[in-house]
Amino acid sequence: MTDNAFWQGKRVLLTGHTGFKGGWLSLWLQKKGAVVAGYALQPAYAESLFELASVGEHMDSVIADIRDLDALKGVFERFRPEIVFHLAAQPLVRLSYVEPAETFETNVLGTVNLLEAVRKTRDCRVVVSITSDKCYENKEWVWGYRETDPMGGHDPYSASKGCAEIVNAAYRRSFFEALGERQIALATARAGNVIGGGDFSKDRLVPDIMAAIVKGKSLNIRSPGAIRPWQHVLEPLSGYMLLAEKLWGSPKDYAQSWNFGPAAEDSRPVRWMVEKLIERWGEGVPWELDSAPNFHEANALTLDSTKARVSLGWKPRWTLDQALSAIVNWYKAYQRGDSIRDVVLRQIAAYEAVTD
Repeated sequence: MTDNAFWQGKRVLLTGHTGFKGGWLSLWLQKKGAVVAGYALQPAYAESLFELASVGEHMDSVIADIRDLDALKGVFERFRPEIVFHLAAQPLVRLSYVEPAETFETNVLGTVNLLEAVRKTRDCRVVVSITSDKCYENKEWVWGYRETDPMGGHDPYSASKGCAEIVNAAYRRSFFEALGERQIALATARAGNVIGGGDFSKDRLVPDIMAAIVKGKSLNIRSPGAIRPWQHVLEPLSGYMLLAEKLWGSPKDYAQSWNFGPAAEDSRPVRWMVEKLIERWGEGVPWELDSAPNFHEANALTLDSTKARVSLGWKPRWTLDQALSAIVNWYKAYQRGDSIRDVVLRQIAAYEAVTD
């Protein structure tokens, strides 16, 4: 588990703090006592975790585009972050087919801009750059991908994340390792299919299921047999923070790429996820196969997180069943009109309380 004392007073910058993962991470870092700043676009949807949980209330929230290098440099000069988490991205596979140029510009050149801003600062010591499990050249293997497997990507989103990995590696070798005593420790993190309360993205399984349940509508499902490494959002976020702590203390040992995926038994087919979530909600929802023509999506994708378990001491703390229960509880609280900020902080506290 991460060290709460480490984060007290640390100046931490998140790109993408208005997004789903960024919102959860912002609140967790605030809870730990970090001084947090965020840089991101306005939330993409009318409903967002950022607004519902008042994420920006206790942090320095800057609304700007990761593609605007001058604006990004200005935030670095003013806030002088010591640790950076780079989450800003175009995160959707299907949208990448509709907006391929914007996807590459945001995910690849946005990463270049972030690393340029880091390179020009004298305060930053640690960068954790978040890519995706889809950065790998997917061969539809039944075993999990390891950090040494080649980058690739069939669709623009996946390819952009593979490119971002190469960009990060180039900056690490060309610039950050060559700074002597002021070495900047840069690592990349690849997570599985992240799920949790507060994700309102289109064309994602859990938001689609919960929207159908809440609104009492029929559910259309693509690729019910597709297998994904499902994990609650708190799992990879705990890995990102633990990695940052390790990078701070020993940059030469941990400035690498890292997988943060679920236990092997929690890589499940889409159909299983649909049935389990509906069962946990307690009300039946009809669903059918989406017969419309679809873009290519991988059928099988799992991660091997042995390296993070052995070298970082990280491992998932919630089973997939526990993650689904947390999601149902989140959405039931949302339906009741409970304070979403309090709900998120309670779920973080419950996750932190899990012991080996």
